[in-house]
Amino acid sequence: MRVIPSFAAAFLSLSSLWAAEHDIVIYGGTCSAVIAAVQAKKMGKSVIVVSPDKHLGGLSSGGLGFTDTGNKAVIGGLSRDFYHRVWQHYDKDSAWVQQKKSEYGGKGQGTPAVDGENRTMWIFEPHVAEQIFEDYVKEFGLEVVRDEWLDRAKGVKKDGEKITAITTLSGKTYEGKMFIDATYEGDLMAAAGVDYHVGREAQSVYDEKWNGIQVGVLHHRHHFGAVKEPISAYKVPGDPKSGVLPRVSTAPPGEYGAGDKGVQAYCFRACYTNDPSNRVPFPKPEGYDANQYEILLRVLNTGWGEFFEKFDPIPNHKTDTNNHGPFSFDNIGYNHDYPEASYERRREIIAEHRQYQQGLMWFVANDPRVPKKVQEELQTWGLPKDEFTDNGNWSHQLYIREARRMIGSYVMTENELLKKRPTPDSVGMGSYGIDSHNIQRYITPEGNVQNEGDIGVSTKGPYEIAYGSLIPKKGQGTNLLVPVAMSASHIAYGSIRMEPVFMILGQSAATAAVLAIEDGIPVQSVPYDKLKAQILKDGQILHYDGPKTTRGVDPKSLKGIVMDDTDAKVTGDWHESGAAKTFLGDGYSHDSNAKDGKSSLRFEPKLTKPGKYRLMLASPPNSNRATNAPVEVQYAGGVKKLKVDLRSPKAGEGLFWIDLGEYECGHDTAITISNAGTDGYVVVDGVRWVSVQE
Repeated sequence: MRVIPSFAAAFLSLSSLWAAEHDIVIYGGTCSAVIAAVQAKKMGKSVIVVSPDKHLGGLSSGGLGFTDTGNKAVIGGLSRDFYHRVWQHYDKDSAWVQQKKSEYGGKGQGTPAVDGENRTMWIFEPHVAEQIFEDYVKEFGLEVVRDEWLDRAKGVKKDGEKITAITTLSGKTYEGKMFIDATYEGDLMAAAGVDYHVGREAQSVYDEKWNGIQVGVLHHRHHFGAVKEPISAYKVPGDPKSGVLPRVSTAPPGEYGAGDKGVQAYCFRACYTNDPSNRVPFPKPEGYDANQYEILLRVLNTGWGEFFEKFDPIPNHKTDTNNHGPFSFDNIGYNHDYPEASYERRREIIAEHRQYQQGLMWFVANDPRVPKKVQEELQTWGLPKDEFTDNGNWSHQLYIREARRMIGSYVMTENELLKKRPTPDSVGMGSYGIDSHNIQRYITPEGNVQNEGDIGVSTKGPYEIAYGSLIPKKGQGTNLLVPVAMSASHIAYGSIRMEPVFMILGQSAATAAVLAIEDGIPVQSVPYDKLKAQILKDGQILHYDGPKTTRGVDPKSLKGIVMDDTDAKVTGDWHESGAAKTFLGDGYSHDSNAKDGKSSLRFEPKLTKPGKYRLMLASPPNSNRATNAPVEVQYAGGVKKLKVDLRSPKAGEGLFWIDLGEYECGHDTAITISNAGTDGYVVVDGVRWVSVQE
């Protein structure tokens, strides 16, 4: 576990005052910190990593072995080198201790876990990642000091806009020409007086659709609409007088589109194993309280069967386990004060998250009320003996999905990610979908439980990240770069915040720092052409012209005339999702369950020739779908009105289809799907016309 020291203990060690001077001082122990140090050393500069953590690598070595990324073609430079080193490790038979190499067929997010052609591997065990970071330290002779915590109150010394030194709680001082804040929390940035933001901005701040409070928006399956029946928020279902269940907020959720101070829920990306020879039973945490999991019990008793959905397989019969479902490993609402909290308070929050998550596993594995099938399966799992051996086999890094975010020279927003406007001065690329986990759990007007804040929107391919988002505004710091708590809106950060991207930005930040030193200029004045040339020389990817890849089934691979949901003419309020296991293109559209008839999708195909066609509607099924979605088919004989059941489409060609019948079609053929008077969500993945005469 990431241990945060007490101020009392730190005060006693202040007598050990000393100073060390380097070209570049990096504060943080994340993957970005290590990669930045390697880049600085490769460019001939002296560098020191001042790490508050004992273990290097942050979340990359803390359990996130199922790499989150969209398009791996835009991962270059030292970030790709890291994944090449993962491949080198697992290419050896000796790496496969609990499992034969030939048995592992893990799939990554959109690509195989092992890419032999490009000599990269994207899925790995925590201890393997940590060893690679330690190999970097040894290979490049990096100077690293550990368990050194910035004195956030008075530990940043400045000469005007320039940082000259930082001092840790132990009393040690580190002088430098350039400083890089590579922490998840942005502690150095904040202590240096740089502007930053915590929480969600209102939609109006940066003209964004997906920022702000998102009441009524249900994208993934991490909400209570994914359960067969409503879950009451009260101890006695339906009786407010009985009291509210644990882990439910009684505060109003706020107005749609407004800003707030909430941050994405945190969790541990826990590593589990089902290999008996390497398995330790789930521990019962101190302070365990079964009442904390009453909502989960009610969810399981509805027949909800997705508890093991995100036990993603990594080598040697282990998992990278992530949140999935309405009540899961995300500790919703218990982290909002973490970004600005003292070290002592953060330590309490981390401990509470550990207690919550370990308690959840103990509850499901041992409480007699849990459905037998789920309990018996979980009892085959436990903690791996060979991971996190100095921390009770539990991860040392809580997943800080977002904390402080700098308001820098340039702010990345969803508009850049969605390519609504160009990004200036690219220093790297991201490609993961816009992704925010839930931020609050509240009580609906009907007295039921609901989650809010979960967003999943495709970026429609890779996007560029601006150099200005790594540096403060002019007047706030001439020698500071921030590649992790970088400058982005809440919703844009939801995509950028991936570990491969943090490595990419760490390398670019270090490159800029070196150039600023050599030219004796502020980081804001580094010539972009010079920075770009060096970054490209070092293998980074700054622009993507490759083929557009899709996460789902390629429409071009299907017979007939296929139109994705993105090809429709849109009326009203539709939201994009990609939570289903299979879909057309990059996702599918769903309405807000408003049932008001104000939302519709109209598809107008360009038929190659008139004739008889079979019309089919693609829609991934779920129990919350409408059984009476209004559909109007315009064809040569007129208009046919249908009521379509979206809950039971038939599987075929990797998708789910509803056969709408055969029609004589001409050039004015069209189909319109609306939400008028519906009894559930209207979900549209696409449509296709297949000629019955060919």
